[in-house]
Amino acid sequence: MEISIQGLSKIYNNGLRAVDNLNLKIENGVFGLLGPNGAGKTTLMRILVTLLKPTEGTAKYGNLDISSDRRAIRSMLGYLPQQFNTFSRLKTWEFLEYSAILAGLWDRRARKNAVDEMLETTNLYEARDRQTNKLSGGMKRRLGIAQALIGKPQVLVVDEPTTGLDPEERLRFRNLLTEIGRNDTVIILSTHIVGDISSSCDRMALLNKGKLVYYGSPGKLIEKAGGHVWRIQALDSELDSIKGKYPVVSTVPAERGWELQVVSDKLDSAFQGEQIEPNLEHAYVYFLENTLGESWELESI
Repeated sequence: MEISIQGLSKIYNNGLRAVDNLNLKIENGVFGLLGPNGAGKTTLMRILVTLLKPTEGTAKYGNLDISSDRRAIRSMLGYLPQQFNTFSRLKTWEFLEYSAILAGLWDRRARKNAVDEMLETTNLYEARDRQTNKLSGGMKRRLGIAQALIGKPQVLVVDEPTTGLDPEERLRFRNLLTEIGRNDTVIILSTHIVGDISSSCDRMALLNKGKLVYYGSPGKLIEKAGGHVWRIQALDSELDSIKGKYPVVSTVPAERGWELQVVSDKLDSAFQGEQIEPNLEHAYVYFLENTLGESWELESI
């Protein structure tokens, strides 16, 4: 499966161009979407799951067009929106059974097996008889993940899937995505948690104000931040000055004050610091601070 996006734009009635002439190719595996608030990520995902119609351009799932083949495309989709709601009076297993029916699992035995499998996979089995309105926020997020996966979709679209999950659950979900992505499945992951991208995605895109500003591997993006990440040892009296001058990625108490990681082209000689190897979070912050509004060199699409 390959999703091909050509000249895609979405302009709302107020004139906002939420997606702006987007050209993108998404293949099997886990594909990450990053960008600041208002970048157009959610609008793009709602177009791809046929909940919004584009103003211009098109997107195709293989030979299927999102404008003319919506029913066929929906039959191959699993979708977890950022705002996920359930039917409050249904028990957890009942909601998953309902989701399985919508996904086309008509055989009762196959449907029961699928429900039990998803309850186990998302660590909800012990809460199977609990009404969905009695679930915690993290449990509801896991239920949303389960309903998106239950039909074994060819294309899985998830918007902020790990919000509300504890570190162990987040790790479990990342591993699950990686495993599913090996099985000829397209997974589109939109998140503000950079670690979800760095640990799960082979390819990624950065959006800003609806435009594509980076497309390629997380590793290539990290390379662009090389030589621009610093570790600074700071006294209490220096902390505010450093935060006012540099984008700070992390602040950790140290024996004599603080250890900070900052991104910058140069480091003021007044501060004691050393260059360190960047990670994806460093690269993303460096991008936001130094190249927002510009286009970094895109890999061939």
